[in-house]
Amino acid sequence: MDHRKRTGQIGENETAAELQRRGYRLLARNYHCRGGEADLVAEHGGDLVFVEVKTRAELRHGLPRDAVDQVKQRRLVLAAEHFVHRFELDEMPVRFDVVEVVLLRGDVAAVEVIPDAFVPEPD
Repeated sequence: MDHRKRTGQIGENETAAELQRRGYRLLARNYHCRGGEADLVAEHGGDLVFVEVKTRAELRHGLPRDAVDQVKQRRLVLAAEHFVHRFELDEMPVRFDVVEVVLLRGDVAAVEVIPDAFVPEPD
């Protein structure tokens, strides 16, 4: 496994554990559909939560959250729309969280959960 994939996998595993500690109930990992992708899907406080995880081993390119641009947001929204339709969850409120994980020398230094990190742009 290459370094980037390993780093991303560490971040997703740490995020899943942190979200569960905070009371999130995980429903899916790496949910894909045509044009869309969600790292994690969970239920929390009655909301259906679609989570984008960004992990960095160095910060010279900015904070991990800075990488969740409009393209990433759109892919997450597409995955959410597909998931909601597929599982007939139209009645559940949906939100989009971003989790940033920072590694130092291969060890997890910080996991920050950013609830309601963005509101989707209307079509």
